[in-house]
Amino acid sequence: MARNIQSLERAAAMLRLLAGGERRLGLSDIASTLGLAKGTAHGILRTLQQEGFVEQDEASGRYQLGAELLRLGNSYLDVHELRARALVWTDDLARSSGESVYLGVLHQQGVLIVHHVFRPDDSRQVLEVGAMHPLHSTALGKVLSAYDPVAHSEVAEGERKEFTPRTVTGVEEFEGVLALTRARGWGSDVEETWEGVASVAAPIHDRRRLPVGAVGITGAVERVCDGGELRSELVAAVRDCARAVSRDLGASRF
Repeated sequence: MARNIQSLERAAAMLRLLAGGERRLGLSDIASTLGLAKGTAHGILRTLQQEGFVEQDEASGRYQLGAELLRLGNSYLDVHELRARALVWTDDLARSSGESVYLGVLHQQGVLIVHHVFRPDDSRQVLEVGAMHPLHSTALGKVLSAYDPVAHSEVAEGERKEFTPRTVTGVEEFEGVLALTRARGWGSDVEETWEGVASVAAPIHDRRRLPVGAVGITGAVERVCDGGELRSELVAAVRDCARAVSRDLGASRF
C-alpha cells in the first residue's frame, strides 16, 4: 500500500482548520492546534499562500482561506448547477425513451457520472452516480472528446483499451469518429464498451458556449437500435434534452 505524503496531509489539515473558523488564525494558533513546529507550519503556509490557497492579512499577519479555493469551489458548484438544471429534462427523457439516462462530465481521464435516472420499469438497477466511464468508447465520452479540447487531449494521449471487437482504438480511426460526432451533433456507442448495450449522447453547453457535460441514454441493443442503427426518435430525444439543459444554463447557440 502506498504511503500518504505527510506534507500534503498537513496542508489539508491547515485548510480544514482555516475553513472551520470564523476568524483569521495566527501562525502560533495554527501550529499549536495541529501539533507542528512553527517553522514547519510557516513553510506549508507560505507554499499555500504562493499557490493562492491561503491569504495573509498584512496588518495582523493572520491567515485565512484564499481566492484560489473559491475558484476551485466554483468549478465544483458548476457541476451541481449542471445537475440541478438537468433534473427535470433527464426525468422527461427517461420517461419518453423508456431507457436509463446518464449525465456525465470530464474528470481526469474519464467520464464521471454525476446524475443517473433509472429506466422506468420494474427491473433491478444499480445507481451509477460517481462511476467512471471511458472517454474513447462511450457515447458520453466521445461527445466530450469531440467538443472539449481538454478531453480530446486526455483521450489522444491516454490508453484506448479494446473492450469489445467493435471498440475503436486506432488514432486516425478515432479522430474520424470525433469528426463525425461534431458533424452530426451527437455521439454513439453500439457494443463498443459492453456487449449487447448501445447508447447515444449529445453535448451540453453553457452561456459561454463551452461544453460542460453530456447527456445520453443507454439500453439493450434490441431496444435502442433498429436494423443495426440507432433509432432516430431516440437520437432526436437526446438532442432535444441536451438543448433544453443548455438553454437553462444560458446558452443561446449550440
